[in-house]
Amino acid sequence: MLTLVGKDQRGIVAQVTTALYEGGCNLGEASMLRLRGNFTIMLMVYYEGTVSTLAELLKPVTDNLQLLLHIDPIEDYSPTYQEPNVRISVHSADHTGIVAQVATTLAQAGLNITDLESDLGGSVQQPLYIMHIEGIATTGIAAIETAIQRLNHADLNVQFEQIETLIL
Repeated sequence: MLTLVGKDQRGIVAQVTTALYEGGCNLGEASMLRLRGNFTIMLMVYYEGTVSTLAELLKPVTDNLQLLLHIDPIEDYSPTYQEPNVRISVHSADHTGIVAQVATTLAQAGLNITDLESDLGGSVQQPLYIMHIEGIATTGIAAIETAIQRLNHADLNVQFEQIETLIL
C-alpha cells in the first residue's frame, strides 16, 4: 500500500499513476483527496518487485512534486469488498472530541466504519463540524439506531439511514 502526501497541485494523480503504469504496476483500491491545501493518496498496488525498487520507481515523481512517500508491504492481497449497510451524518457546532465521541459510541454498538469524511462549515464566529460515515452494522441495525439515539442531544445532530444494497 502506497501513501503519498504533499501540497495540492495539478498533475499529482497523472504523474503518480503514469510512473506506476510504466513501471509495470497494477492498481487496486484507491482513496485520493484534498485536505485544505494538501493532497493525499492511499493506493493498493500490485507489484512484483521489492519495496525499495517501487520507491525508486516513484522517486522522480516524489522529488519533482515534493511528495512524502510511505510504502507498507501487504502479504496477502486478496481483494475483499464489504458493502456498507448504514450511512450516518453528524452536524455539530465545532468542538474538540466530536469524532472520538461518535466513533467510540458507534464502535461499541458494533459499527465497522468503512468510510469517514469530515469538513468544516459555517463561519468563523459559528464554525460547524460536518461528518459523513458509512459502515457495516456487524451486530445489526437496531444496535446502531440505539447508539444514534444516545448521540443525539442539543449540540450534536446525528442522522441515520440504512443503505439498501442491490446484489446482482
